[in-house]
Amino acid sequence: MLHMIKISDGKATFCSRYVKTYKYMVERDLGHPIFPSGFASFNGLTASMARLGLSVARVLTGQFNPVINGIGTANTSVAAICGKLYALGESDLPYEIQVTSDGDIITIGRHDFHSRKPFFSMTAHPKVDPDTGEAFAFRFHVVPPFLTFFRIGSDGRKGPDVPIFSMKSTALIHDFAVTKNYAIFNDGQMVISPVEILRGRPPMRVDPSKVPRLGIIHRYAEDDDEMWWIDVPGFNMLHAVNAWEEDDGESLVVVASNISSVEQALEGLDLAQLKLEEIKISLKAKKVVVRHPVSAKSLDLAVINPAYAGKKNRYAYAAEIATPLSAVAVVKLDLSLSSDDCVVASRVFEPWCTGNGPFFVPNNPAADEDDGFLIAYVHDEKTQESKFLVMDANSPTLEIVAAVKLPGRVPTGFHGLFMKINSDELYWGNLEFDPEIETTTRRLQKEIEQVKGEVSTSSPSEAYFELDVPAFSESEEEVMA
Repeated sequence: MLHMIKISDGKATFCSRYVKTYKYMVERDLGHPIFPSGFASFNGLTASMARLGLSVARVLTGQFNPVINGIGTANTSVAAICGKLYALGESDLPYEIQVTSDGDIITIGRHDFHSRKPFFSMTAHPKVDPDTGEAFAFRFHVVPPFLTFFRIGSDGRKGPDVPIFSMKSTALIHDFAVTKNYAIFNDGQMVISPVEILRGRPPMRVDPSKVPRLGIIHRYAEDDDEMWWIDVPGFNMLHAVNAWEEDDGESLVVVASNISSVEQALEGLDLAQLKLEEIKISLKAKKVVVRHPVSAKSLDLAVINPAYAGKKNRYAYAAEIATPLSAVAVVKLDLSLSSDDCVVASRVFEPWCTGNGPFFVPNNPAADEDDGFLIAYVHDEKTQESKFLVMDANSPTLEIVAAVKLPGRVPTGFHGLFMKINSDELYWGNLEFDPEIETTTRRLQKEIEQVKGEVSTSSPSEAYFELDVPAFSESEEEVMA
């Protein structure tokens, strides 16, 4: 489900809508789930074979057609690519979504970026170059080629595939990094083996004998001849924070979250001990020359000022992960410290409150890198109230400058998106397993406590509200998240 706040003309609209994926529509009409889950549907040989056989029978009898229509939930992330909004999940193609003039969310449908050849899935974490407008993406497969890299031009059209044949098996690659000239992939110990289903086990597993490695390829490569790999023992990347080139192009630096206890990752990410690490690679020597954690805390879902994507940046902002799985705080890191403790500011949520990954909104593109705001959803498990917080990213305590009470529950999510639609409207959205929001102001100063309006929906779990918001002066800027 997608949760969004839009602020425009002194009014805030809060909307929660399901992304109308093929899976959602089929199962909604049937009244029960029929699509198998790679994580939950295969446990025990007899049960696994029964579920697999039932799924095949349903396809053959026309109950659903995953080959043509996909099987994804589009509930992992949200991205803005070439002027359009997409809800993404890596098991399917992205779904284009639109925000209406009155702040509602509608699903346009699956989108293949005008590809000349059919393809069926794409990463939930495409990388958009803020200077060129291009997007870079990939998909992984259970048959060769196990990894495919591709580019989406600034015109919104997908370029040719670059199959990576040097990948010898299917790794569960969730994210990657892109610099001005290179793309970096992690071939880690979390793997997918369909043969495991025949043994009554889930296809996702951890291979403890495998040595993780990083692969580097030119981002405009036409084939994988330019791909080279280096071993990075114990490095299993979940999310890339940023990457850049330095030393006159002689080195690559990657900052990413590492699943340090990978053997427990499939049991729960809170047990996996996620650590942010910085890795420096010599392009000439083709080896790691520097590697160190940037904090002893368990951190993930980190973001940066989006203007610095693919470029050297100083600051990053991350969620602190606790057990059981929850984001209990937001921290600011100063990567220029080059130490094992780069945390320079933090904001711990109130007791019983959990949040999602923050998102950085620049206050002034011409100002300092950390001149802006952090936005995050927070849910109070005790009072069952949800808010979105606006924090001063330049404050040593990440001071809360606005806390907006929401009329409905927003579950703890993952990734966020802030966008400015036009000079009058901002959006901050959140997926339920992934955040997205829309908002319209440079600095929200007052907490909104009163909700006016009625729920307008055909489903009890979907909602549409209008909130009263103090009018903004002409000098105040609207933003979208």
